Amino acid sequence: MKDIKTEQEKFWAGEFGDQYINRNKSKELLAANIKMFSDVFSKTDKISSITEYGCNVGMNFRAIKNILPNCSLRGVEINKAAVDILREQQPEIEVVQKSILEPDKEKVDLTFTKGVLIHINPTELERVYENLYKNTLRYLLIAEYYNPTPVALKYRGHEDKLFKRDFAGEILELYSDLSLLDYGFCYYRDNNFPQDDITWFLLEKPN
Repeated sequence: MKDIKTEQEKFWAGEFGDQYINRNKSKELLAANIKMFSDVFSKTDKISSITEYGCNVGMNFRAIKNILPNCSLRGVEINKAAVDILREQQPEIEVVQKSILEPDKEKVDLTFTKGVLIHINPTELERVYENLYKNTLRYLLIAEYYNPTPVALKYRGHEDKLFKRDFAGEILELYSDLSLLDYGFCYYRDNNFPQDDITWFLLEKPN
């Protein structure tokens, strides 16, 4: 892995990133993820390969495998402890330990982030957008906290570690050939599938 440069990368590569692992492994989250990804994939044609940028220990992959059992899955993750767990528990998944700010070249049917762009230094976002855009053959999924204008919030007592904005809108402005295929919202008060208030946007490249 190349040198880590931003404060946010150091934050997630280190002890806080290790602690995050244990907070995000519940059966309830798995069920909520299955619901969300089912809604997303119902709007797509056949998907045979996916890359997740910021995959942590692979909770999203567990959900996706329930929906697309034959799909080839690949993850990019900065935290070594998370990478080790993912490789041990889901060895069939290819995982690369590096920052999602680093260039990536693997082409797949769908690229996505979920709850990751909100933790990226805003000045570096376009590097992640480029990976998401260049490496998808057709679909790009953004599932993040949404705000119409950029705003920085405290995250578990830490400053400059959580940023909300219109990530999908920025990507659409950067890459004019992309189109908005669908979008949806996950509500923390949902009776059956509660999840953080995440808004997802499914974008598509022309055939």
